[in-house]
Amino acid sequence: MILATLETKADEIAYLKAALEGRGVDARIIDVSLNSGGRVLPGSEKMAAIEQTARQATAKVGGSLTTPVGAIVGIGGGTGGEIILRIMANLPFDFPKALVTTLPFDPRFALADNSIVLIPTLADICGLNASLRQVLDNAAGMIAGLCETPQPSTALSDVPSVGITALGATQSGVQKIVDGLQSAGHEATVFHANGFGGAAFVRFAQAGAFSAVVDATCHELTRLLLAGDHVPMPSRFSAAADAGLAQVVLPGALNFIGLGELSLLPAEYADRKHYQHTGLFTHVQVTEDEMALLAGNLAEHLNASTSPVHVIVPMGGFSHQDRPGGVIEAPELRRVFLQTMRDRLSTDIALTTIESHINDAETASVALAALQPHLPDPKDAPHA
Repeated sequence: MILATLETKADEIAYLKAALEGRGVDARIIDVSLNSGGRVLPGSEKMAAIEQTARQATAKVGGSLTTPVGAIVGIGGGTGGEIILRIMANLPFDFPKALVTTLPFDPRFALADNSIVLIPTLADICGLNASLRQVLDNAAGMIAGLCETPQPSTALSDVPSVGITALGATQSGVQKIVDGLQSAGHEATVFHANGFGGAAFVRFAQAGAFSAVVDATCHELTRLLLAGDHVPMPSRFSAAADAGLAQVVLPGALNFIGLGELSLLPAEYADRKHYQHTGLFTHVQVTEDEMALLAGNLAEHLNASTSPVHVIVPMGGFSHQDRPGGVIEAPELRRVFLQTMRDRLSTDIALTTIESHINDAETASVALAALQPHLPDPKDAPHA
């Protein structure tokens, strides 16, 4: 299925359709034009037209998926690309989708909870030329491959796994949990808790894709409440409970704020302890007041859960640089977190304190032991 604006991209759409059919793939077009008749719409009128077009096309595309569709590809610039992304965002998140686009933007905000492949054109989609034909041929090859790949016969909810959150700062600890689960016959699905991966974590939880959750890396609270890039995630710390899932929760990477390049660090953060995680990312230590705010907010979310919750506090450190010799080692922040949890967390919620570091084998063992009563028997799993 091809989504595109016939009003402005007819030649390019025809070329892609022919390229797909040349690879043995039937293609049909759904027009997502604003139908402005060539008129330049003023701002408010254009936004209303985009909203209406996206809504109508979403209903049409969703209805068309009842017949065999192997993949969806869109072609669009600024306006068409936005309309197509809105349509794709409302489709099943694991359905194969690709967008051929000129848009030079940070795609994480549009793709955080969806499987959409972006194919950049570099040059504008404004008349066929050698460069654009090559891009469209490449896109046709990719889409043809997707159409040849059999779609899963079962939904994610039929083969639930343990949902886990991680960052590089907690990765070695999370890997030990994943290894332990796999040794016991369980699958794990890990999400990057960087302000964007959490959106996918939420969508998987809502889709029934998890049997239980280990929220080992609550770092996204720092982005939502303090600073750093993120997409809107109002359900990030309630989705598991809303889905009735048991949760094991650790304060992974809650001790720092994830900001951008070191040279762009705002003055208010440059005076704090910090380090370069990579050339693009700098981790800045939180203050004691900020840690109390974060811990209190987390406690409120967990208190609202009606499903089992077990909080584990590894007093040896919350991230890979929060340990003896680490750049942002801060035992006092761990004590603030623990005291806030003791003060604010419901007495119905299990709270375990251990002396190990979050990435230590002992921490993984304690987390697995807390999770074990809530896991299904592996022999009953469809994938076993």
